[in-house]
Amino acid sequence: MTSVTLSSKNPTAVKAEALVVATAQTSDGVAVVSDQLPTDLLTQLESLAPQLGLTGARDEVRKIPAGPKLAVDVLVLTGLGERAEDGTFATETLRRAAGAATRELAGLKSAAIALPASDDDEITAVTEGALLGAYVFNRYRSAGKSTDRSTDKDTAKDAKNRKDPVAAIEILTPLHKNAKAKVAAERAQVVAAAVHAARDLVNTAPNELYPATFADAAKAAAKDVRHVKVTVLDDKQLASGGYGGLTAVGQGSSRGPRLVKVAYTPAKPNGKVALVGKGITFDSGGISIKPAAGMEAMKSDMAGAAAVLSTVVAAAKLNLPLAITGYLCLAENMPGGNAQRPADVVTIYGGKTVEVLNTDAEGRVVMADGLVSAVEDGHDVVLDIATLTGAQMVALGSRTSAVMGTDAVRDEVKSAADASGELFWPMPLPEELKSNIKSKVADVANSGPRWGGMLNAGLFLQTFVGDHPWAHLDIAGPAFNDGSAHGYTPGGGTGVGVRTLLGFLEGRAAAEKAEK
Repeated sequence: MTSVTLSSKNPTAVKAEALVVATAQTSDGVAVVSDQLPTDLLTQLESLAPQLGLTGARDEVRKIPAGPKLAVDVLVLTGLGERAEDGTFATETLRRAAGAATRELAGLKSAAIALPASDDDEITAVTEGALLGAYVFNRYRSAGKSTDRSTDKDTAKDAKNRKDPVAAIEILTPLHKNAKAKVAAERAQVVAAAVHAARDLVNTAPNELYPATFADAAKAAAKDVRHVKVTVLDDKQLASGGYGGLTAVGQGSSRGPRLVKVAYTPAKPNGKVALVGKGITFDSGGISIKPAAGMEAMKSDMAGAAAVLSTVVAAAKLNLPLAITGYLCLAENMPGGNAQRPADVVTIYGGKTVEVLNTDAEGRVVMADGLVSAVEDGHDVVLDIATLTGAQMVALGSRTSAVMGTDAVRDEVKSAADASGELFWPMPLPEELKSNIKSKVADVANSGPRWGGMLNAGLFLQTFVGDHPWAHLDIAGPAFNDGSAHGYTPGGGTGVGVRTLLGFLEGRAAAEKAEK
């Protein structure tokens, strides 16, 4: 991952390949946001704004030759939009601007960022944004090495397609020696690494990432991380142990399901939190098969489990004083000869029965096993995160996730999301919709009417947690960006949910400490 250092260097003297400076929208046009660049340079840049097509809008990035007044080769202008009424910029605005800039710096060795970074919150936002934007998934791109049959043109094209993220970044700030600022920057690096790890898992091809190899990835991620233990239940153990949801969904695939528990247990935990993640490594829909168009994106149906794994590992690296267990509910949903059928009745871990009306509503079925197990293990609160319903995208679009559950926990998640910069919106679980998932033959049906589909799924999950403090995060749209990159969000896997879950855990840890 890109390395980051804090520095007090003057932007005019810093030696790097590129310098990132912010622009803003004003009533008079465009302002360059810097108190360290020479006044004549600021005036020149602002006067050139119309010719450069600059507006100062968010996500706007322009690269121009730096000129003789700077020691760098390239000047990168990144937009912040309009200032708040108090003349400042929101931390999420700074995060997005830094990320939008570093996305454009792929292939460079070094860059300096001179965005506002005069307090801990601004340093956190700029550092996080810069690292989140400096992400490239190159695993399947050739390295541009010549072969007997390749031409120089082919080799150059391969190399161009395989640009790595900028190698090193200096964050220019007057607080470069401040202890709290250093801690903020270090935390930002842990958070960004966790988001990158989740993105990598989501972007991995499904012929390589399936339940058994995901379990191996969990072991590798936890290796040498203090106080973290990984336990794997394979398909035979799941069947004999009564985990009927995972067994049923996974039985159509030649690659059996897994339940992976990733447990972080510090010496003196102040509380216990469970995180349950949906991990459908590929979702064909099963016998209720999906349309072919867009099915390739269903490699992302394990984004919830990826977020949970990355969050638990990051929490351990941050030494949070909570016991946190991640439950990765892993299966591949395929239409094989042994696949579950509509009208099957399966028994979830703990004894409740589910009538399968639609095999493409499989995520909630595997999650049921994980939720019951998490409640049984005696956690103070349970959060689950899943790419659960297309109805989430109908309701909230592709960039805003949903959260529902116990009122207090739901609101706690929303606050953590707001602080982290992730978009979540609270949704209800109306009592009157429970009839939608009523089964004629079993305790509950796995599918209901089209209307209120996201809420029906939430009510289904609620069946398996009862009155236990709980929240459900539906990240179906935001987990995978099949459009253009924006801000610090790349195309493909986004790693959504990691920052919110970590913020939730940190908030819990702080609250428990305050009570003592």
